Amino acid sequence: MIKDNQRYFNRLHVVLDAVIVAASYMLAWYLKFASPFSDIDPTVGVLSMRTYFEMLYVIVPGYLILYYSFNLYTPKRATVHKYEILNIFQANTLGLILLMAGWYLISQNHFSRSMMAMFYVLNICLTALGRSLIRLLLQYFREKGYNLKYILLVGYSRAAEEYINRINSNPQWGYVVRGILDDSVPSGTLYKGVKVVGRIDNLLYILPENKLDEIAITLSLKDYDHLEHIVDLCEKSGVHTKFIPDYNSLFPSRPYTEDLMGLPVVNIRYVPLTNTLNWCAKRIVDVIVALVGLIVASPVMLIAAAAVRCTSRGPIIFKQERIGLHNKPFKMYKFRTMEVQKPSAEKQGWTTKDDPRVTKVGKFLRRTSIDELPQLFNILMGDMSVVGPRPERPQFVEKFKEEIPRYMVKHQVRPGLTGWAQINGYRGDTSIKRRIEYDIFYIENWTMSFDIKIMFLTIFKGFINKNAY
Repeated sequence: MIKDNQRYFNRLHVVLDAVIVAASYMLAWYLKFASPFSDIDPTVGVLSMRTYFEMLYVIVPGYLILYYSFNLYTPKRATVHKYEILNIFQANTLGLILLMAGWYLISQNHFSRSMMAMFYVLNICLTALGRSLIRLLLQYFREKGYNLKYILLVGYSRAAEEYINRINSNPQWGYVVRGILDDSVPSGTLYKGVKVVGRIDNLLYILPENKLDEIAITLSLKDYDHLEHIVDLCEKSGVHTKFIPDYNSLFPSRPYTEDLMGLPVVNIRYVPLTNTLNWCAKRIVDVIVALVGLIVASPVMLIAAAAVRCTSRGPIIFKQERIGLHNKPFKMYKFRTMEVQKPSAEKQGWTTKDDPRVTKVGKFLRRTSIDELPQLFNILMGDMSVVGPRPERPQFVEKFKEEIPRYMVKHQVRPGLTGWAQINGYRGDTSIKRRIEYDIFYIENWTMSFDIKIMFLTIFKGFINKNAY
């Protein structure tokens, strides 16, 4: 069995990166000053080649430190390649900024900015290419049976099944699961080609043989009382041990941890908008978008208001209680699209296709989502956001929180005028369960760019919708 030597590959990466940084810099100098395409007059304000190349004593080690800081020398087996490329881009961008700032501080104005721009592009491209070639080379060797890691799973659980699924789907990682030990599942039980090979006590005989690279503890929740003993056995053997918690039912998406004076705390739900800076940035964007929206949409809103007033009796604006941030009720505004009803009739349920309560003008307003425009005032008042889960009426909140797991998670952020679920077609009389899945994905993966994407898609997909009755 050939074991993975991470130090060897880290050194290979360091040497390759150093060569690429130096080669990119020298190639950029050649293209700028010595190539047939160069139009530089060497007698006017040009530093000597020696001066330029002496900078390599700073640039090469500096860039290697930056690469280390951006986690480019961590194990590569299960890392996503696009994130590695992103880290290369970020490290090079910071490197260029630091170089420019350094020259400014020492009043060195003769270094060619265009040459550094060429170095920036070349270094990103060549470093990314070098990393890709190493990945392909490692993948080739792993397919041939070299550079593999042999793993034993301790505990048959949902976590074990998910781990096996991912390993089978990614053979380029070079992981081989030798088997599973479990006290509850009979020996010989197979899952995706991986067999239960014995009881957990068999670790006492397996570990001394030293034929494993890793132990993955994948106990089910009910067996966690054995965890400390199993970790102790594995640690004594010297085999690298990792713990894959069986908490999919409790942590349906990515949890995150915080350090409380040395005590790790696992948060069940990752909500980026609990961060004050994120919250403030989103609120500023909400106010700006709402103000611009009111100005741009004011002619349409005036026409809609006149149409509602002229075609049916009753108020122009319809106010309805909805549940918002932290389960607090608020009055949501819409253009009235139905005949005036008694409060008891209003609570009968969602609007359905060809609902007789909807007016002719109301039908058009609903189909085009113009009836939602008064909610721009809700955004300015702070009850709503431009993007977020759609708010629901109190009686439906009470109903769904008992029927749909994680339904109440949506109230950890402000409700929105539009949302990830809405632009994917989940509005009106559609699956609440699927809608909540989209809402939770949005809540846990919020970024400002994600909000901008949803706003942009709303223009093309969110206003007119076949499910808006």
